[in-house]
Amino acid sequence: MNLQYIHELYAYDSWANARLLNAVGKLQQEEFLREMGSSFPSVRDTLVHLVSAEWVWLQRWKGTSLQRHFDTATFPTPDSIRCWLTKVESEQSKFLHSLTQDELLSPHSYSNFEGKSFAEPLWQQLTHRVNHSTYHRGQVTTMLRQLGATAVALDMIAYFRQNPPRPAA
Repeated sequence: MNLQYIHELYAYDSWANARLLNAVGKLQQEEFLREMGSSFPSVRDTLVHLVSAEWVWLQRWKGTSLQRHFDTATFPTPDSIRCWLTKVESEQSKFLHSLTQDELLSPHSYSNFEGKSFAEPLWQQLTHRVNHSTYHRGQVTTMLRQLGATAVALDMIAYFRQNPPRPAA
């Protein structure tokens, strides 16, 4: 595992989040909040969980184990989610660019919401976080289709086609 791959993975993640939020932004408010019967009740609730999980993991990497996810009611619109996501991604980028290869490979300790302690190599936590977001973006994509809205391609290969990786320096 190397830092270049992690940076590319997180660039993909931001690209996919932005594309999905652009698609979600076209929904009517009722559609955004409609109960859909997925892991989380609505498009809004699923996206709030995604952004909240990104924040929770970032705080863990920075040494603070949070005790709960965001309250979905504080995110009434797609733009309110986008605002938080912008903050998360900005802080996340600073964190990622401060990492060394040794830190990437070293175990990183944190506690979950129940107070149970874990430690895995940081690269495993970083890749888990992106995979988690990908899972929930897929759920939102399904909800968009069920609502009759236009879904967007979020596959990593679509990202690479638009953003060919730069050769290593």
